[in-house]
Amino acid sequence: MNTVAGQLLGDTQLTAPLKILLILTVLAFLPAVILTMTSFVRTVVVLSFVRHGVGSPQTPPTQVIVGLSLFLTLFTMAPVMDEVKLVALDPYLAGQLSDIDALSRAAEPLKMFMLRQTRQEDLLLFYDATATPLPATPADVSIRLALPAFVISELTTAFQMGVMILLPFLVVDLAVASLLMSMGMMMVPPTTMSLPIKLLLFVLVDGWNLVAGSLLRSFV
Repeated sequence: MNTVAGQLLGDTQLTAPLKILLILTVLAFLPAVILTMTSFVRTVVVLSFVRHGVGSPQTPPTQVIVGLSLFLTLFTMAPVMDEVKLVALDPYLAGQLSDIDALSRAAEPLKMFMLRQTRQEDLLLFYDATATPLPATPADVSIRLALPAFVISELTTAFQMGVMILLPFLVVDLAVASLLMSMGMMMVPPTTMSLPIKLLLFVLVDGWNLVAGSLLRSFV
């Protein structure tokens, strides 16, 4: 037991069985990492707001929304992944770092990315909830506190962007509903008339380009 603990906590390399266990654990948590520690949350929520605002809940399909979100996430996270490769993967493959040190270094760029996108009030919420002393520097922030604060901040930002996306569509819906009422066509569902108008406006302004560009710029 002492040998295993030393391998887990020290600078020595992990044995082959422990490496296999570590790899399987990382693979099991990989979907959760992508969902919670990257730009995926904000991206998929905003794209879902676009689909809801247009008024076609099945178009684009959910698979397309998730796929586009994943590719935008890969694009956004590329600088972070390059930093992880530089500070952790390359030295580890060169034999300059132990397994534990490589994992520790790989987590730092992800943590700093999350902190750049996290609102201070959200981070303070979890520090107050756990009665943890405030950190002196961003590097001292625990990842277990940074992670939930990051997710809440991402949801807040995504909803703010969603409101801005929904407002133009809401104006079109109200205008169409008012026009139908003034013409005495109260039995006609407003969405029947507003859907093609919203689609036409969205295409004319190159909506997908605007939304994708806004998402990418929001992480700069």
